[in-house]
Amino acid sequence: MSLINTQVKPFKATAYHNGKFVPVSEENLKGKWSVVVFYPADFTFVCPTELGDLADHYAEFQKLGVEIYGVSTDTHFTHKAWHDTSDTIAKIQYPLVGDPTGAITRNFDVMIEEEGLALRGTFVINPEGEIKLCEIHDNGIGRDAKELLRKVQAAQYVAAHPGEVCPAKWTPGAETLKPSLDLVGKI
Repeated sequence: MSLINTQVKPFKATAYHNGKFVPVSEENLKGKWSVVVFYPADFTFVCPTELGDLADHYAEFQKLGVEIYGVSTDTHFTHKAWHDTSDTIAKIQYPLVGDPTGAITRNFDVMIEEEGLALRGTFVINPEGEIKLCEIHDNGIGRDAKELLRKVQAAQYVAAHPGEVCPAKWTPGAETLKPSLDLVGKI
């Protein structure tokens, strides 16, 4: 069963955010757009490149009213240690959520049970707490923050403009489509 258009399941966790340990739950994902990015583990190889890329584009996400949450099965203590020892991770301003029990990772169906690690899962959640985008990658394939930003913009556009859809490679200001019988077979 797909997670698209389902509500985020309840969870409680602790995140490392702006030098503090803070509580995080599914309630934090409501009332604004959110991006939840799962990654396998701290102190690894592809993960810091992705998280650093998100950090480099964080201000652009913030301008859209989007909060980012990085989640791994590490503890919030491990997130702090990684933050304190890596220049790339030190620039992160969004919460890094600890999920040592794997509960959140399982809620989003990205747990690799035999390893106790998450797959690279990306989820865009609307202000009502519904999952609007779900992408899951093999752990050897890194993600691109600019492409994720474009997809968030498309999700926000579609939400604000019922009856319109965004075609491939759509960017803000480009033409959208209005599905109708007259359009069938003419694209």
